[in-house]
Amino acid sequence: MKKLSFLLLGVFFAHILSAQNYQLWYDKPAQKWTDALPLGNGRIGAMVFGNPSQEHIQFNEETLWTGEPREYNRKDAYQYLGQIRQLLQEGKQKEAEALAEKQFMGLKSHEGKREIWIADMLALKGISGNPSQINFDDSSWKTMTVPSYEGWEAVGYEGLDGAVWFRTTVDIPAGWENQSLILDLNRIRDYDYTYINGKLIGSSQHTEGRKYQIPANTLHVGKNLIAIQVLNFSDKGGIAGYKDTSRHIGLYPVGQEDKKISLNGQWKYFIQSDETPAVGKYQADYQPFGDLYINFLHGKVYQKYRRSLNLATAESQTEYTVDNVVFKREYFVSQPHQVMAIRLTANKTHQINLESFLTSPHKNYSFKSLGNNTWELSVKVRNGGLFGKAYLQIQQKNGSLEENAGKIEIKGADEVIFYLTAATNFVNYQNISGNPQKRCEEVFSKLKGISYEQIRKAHQAEYQKYYKRFAIELGQDTKSHLPTDVRLANFGKENDPSFAALYVQYGRYLLISASRPNTQPSNLQGIWNDLLAPPWGSKYTTNINAEMNYWPAGVLNLIPTQQPLIQMITDLYKTGKITAKNYYNARGWVVHHNTDLWRGTAPINASNHGIWVSGAGWLSQHLWEHYQYTQDKEFLRKTAYPIMKSASEFFVDFLVKDPKTGWLISTPSNSPEQGGLVAGPTMDHQIIRELYKNTIKASQVLGIDKAFADTLNQQHKQIAPNQIGKHGQLQEWLQDLDDPKNNHRHVSHLWGVHPGHDIGWDIDSTIMKAARQSLIYRGDEGTGWSLAWKINFWARFHEGEHALQLVKMLLRPATSAGGSYLNLFDAHPPFQIDGNFGGAAGIAEMLIQSQTDIIELLPALPKDWSEGKVKGIQARGGYILSYAWKNGKITELSMTSRKTTTCKIRINQVVHTLKLKSNVPYLIEF
Repeated sequence: MKKLSFLLLGVFFAHILSAQNYQLWYDKPAQKWTDALPLGNGRIGAMVFGNPSQEHIQFNEETLWTGEPREYNRKDAYQYLGQIRQLLQEGKQKEAEALAEKQFMGLKSHEGKREIWIADMLALKGISGNPSQINFDDSSWKTMTVPSYEGWEAVGYEGLDGAVWFRTTVDIPAGWENQSLILDLNRIRDYDYTYINGKLIGSSQHTEGRKYQIPANTLHVGKNLIAIQVLNFSDKGGIAGYKDTSRHIGLYPVGQEDKKISLNGQWKYFIQSDETPAVGKYQADYQPFGDLYINFLHGKVYQKYRRSLNLATAESQTEYTVDNVVFKREYFVSQPHQVMAIRLTANKTHQINLESFLTSPHKNYSFKSLGNNTWELSVKVRNGGLFGKAYLQIQQKNGSLEENAGKIEIKGADEVIFYLTAATNFVNYQNISGNPQKRCEEVFSKLKGISYEQIRKAHQAEYQKYYKRFAIELGQDTKSHLPTDVRLANFGKENDPSFAALYVQYGRYLLISASRPNTQPSNLQGIWNDLLAPPWGSKYTTNINAEMNYWPAGVLNLIPTQQPLIQMITDLYKTGKITAKNYYNARGWVVHHNTDLWRGTAPINASNHGIWVSGAGWLSQHLWEHYQYTQDKEFLRKTAYPIMKSASEFFVDFLVKDPKTGWLISTPSNSPEQGGLVAGPTMDHQIIRELYKNTIKASQVLGIDKAFADTLNQQHKQIAPNQIGKHGQLQEWLQDLDDPKNNHRHVSHLWGVHPGHDIGWDIDSTIMKAARQSLIYRGDEGTGWSLAWKINFWARFHEGEHALQLVKMLLRPATSAGGSYLNLFDAHPPFQIDGNFGGAAGIAEMLIQSQTDIIELLPALPKDWSEGKVKGIQARGGYILSYAWKNGKITELSMTSRKTTTCKIRINQVVHTLKLKSNVPYLIEF
């Protein structure tokens, strides 16, 4: 290799940036939410559908959640800790789980008076007559599609909870009237009271399947009435039927399901009551805010359609032609000015005619004019303390603007600009005294005298200071002329390495858009959510998903996006101390497997998976990683080390000696999210060892707390080690219980391979091989985020071809298995954003690794990526690298260190020792 002196990094790799024009684009409008294109400034998120006739922009504000500040912890739960441990030691898992369920779970939010409400509904309060009876007049009732497995929310009734009557008729053929029949409704959410011809034939108070046997002579030949009263308390509601939509609900003679008469179709319905009693919940749900609709009053037939998302500018566009007029829409969400901006133009004058309005899925929202071309949308969450306001301001060139029947009407304009902002009364997890009206007013006051172009330029400059830190090319870009959905469908069948590069930059785009400094961290869906009852509450799942969201931040040069996560960790450090004391009588802090806006840290959901104690340990790794990438000693001293030390103190107090082995073990806990409540899951021990190791290193860097470091070092040696089981696998539990046929999505016992470094080729190749065997048994298939994690595993195993296979599985059209939606959102399914971030990090892991004391370049490069370039990729130790390769070999390298140091780096299979001066590029040509 040859050292090149005094060359500018920007010149040396300028050709990388010159070719960067990554876009998602489509030749058809979005048909559903996961087709729409996401925009965001860290606080406000928007989904753009781009339909020529009706633009729909669904938007969120990051602090609109259910719930409010409250007590999450059960006081003195630790009194039952010893009993739970003893039961687990005796092999009485079910008894331990039952005791923990009763005495060791967190506290739920306020419960309403359900029994009284149910009695009122059964007494037909709020309805005239009895809908179960044949002679009831339902002529004024509307119809609903039945069944809907994802609830009536999926067929247009978002936000509906309550008592709803359904009625339909079925024609019974001759010969069936004297037979016993089965009414197969399968799943109903939540309770049902089912009548046939006015007679109650079944009722269930659960959400599982229903097959009611109907006695002979209950039905008659010809038309019969089926009436069902459904009581839904929260979340998805209605007659769900089967997840496999090829299976219909229906009627059939006992033992003759092949003769089933389908009841799928349009049923009449009536909402008896949508005022349900409050349902107690362990934690809160992230909420949608509202929807902006713009109806365009031009022809319906359009041509030359294109909608796109430019990753370099964080802007979306929609363009199409109607009657020889080219219509164009531009959209972005500005961080400097805290607004979403939408500009509508046409290539001919006076062509923009539209009507617009704001709505919300929240009940009893209001939309009103404030004058001066400004409108206000007001919302309040149900059974919670938060409310919010969105302001909409419209500017136009020429034409007229009027308000009519709650809609804004514009006719004959040349250009129309919309500015949208939103705010809530949330201040912090303990304070909800904010004034959303004042916040919106302040945002709009700062727009006075500023042009759209000025707002746009400020938006681009602020966004690009993050985005332009990194660039990537993989192979030749030969497919960008194809729509993104076509590339997605073909990626597994064709060589399209530049699509993987686009996916990396899309992951970075999403992280910038969801997690700017001084915002909330990215949740399960980033900042994008259209449902009042989103999957898993769209909160922060700390046994993998919340952490995975931030895997790209270090390696892909987005360190500032970690600030919201670090702030949340700082909050949890405070609330988790209370939980540690109440549940374990321990020092330090603890987080179980979920948290929310209110920073709950107590166990939730169920004792067989909710009691998992290693959240603080894993989150503390992100603090150490932040230091590793930045070498910021002040951050380490003031923020990271105190929190890491406190997390270690918890485990010093929590770990107990296993009487059978003499090892220190974690009990009670769980190996996410399977196997139930156990003593000694492997994942816990890996996280604790890593936490101890990092805390010791941090104390050495700072030159403090030697005695405490010695304590950690002594305990570190006593923690139950990684073990190899009878199938040659890495054991997931203390006992050898692994089933080689288990294909569970979680691969928790491989945490030590990635993101940890408790297992590695440099540490113990035998254990590394056992971990590899476990991954082979688990299989490649999985949910979206599971596929993403497996990319990282195979990269750490240095098997690039296998890692690429997982990339192809992640980048495949979403079905019932993991993959990607048309807008490249990760599909669990449903949508979870963690797979986007884990996948981007996994591709980076194929190109660089730095978890050992040797930086490795191209450690898991597949043959299809034999040529490429990266600029601004980062390595632990405070290094920033740019390099190019051809035929799988590095040809150019530039490396900068944040401090004067000596480092080892493996280049083309040869380890080099480099002496680097602080912030001076070291440039090499091979």
